[in-house]
Amino acid sequence: MQSNNKFFDDMSRLMTNAMGVAQGARTEAETAMKGWMDRWLADRDFVTREEFDAVRAMAQKAREENEALSARLAVLEAAAKRD
Repeated sequence: MQSNNKFFDDMSRLMTNAMGVAQGARTEAETAMKGWMDRWLADRDFVTREEFDAVRAMAQKAREENEALSARLAVLEAAAKRD
């Protein structure tokens, strides 16, 4: 009976070690894939979300200023026609 327990203990230890190795391999593969994706994206010259949002805000501000200047110009042109 004692030999069966030793067998199961050894098998349990072996499986635990195998799971540790598998987890280590998974972590290493994830790290390698993330590094590869980061390099690939950097080579594609994509913008970050922060850069996109900053340019979008600048474009919105420019659009608003353009609309305000257009309205002001229309008022000035109307005043010039009355004179």
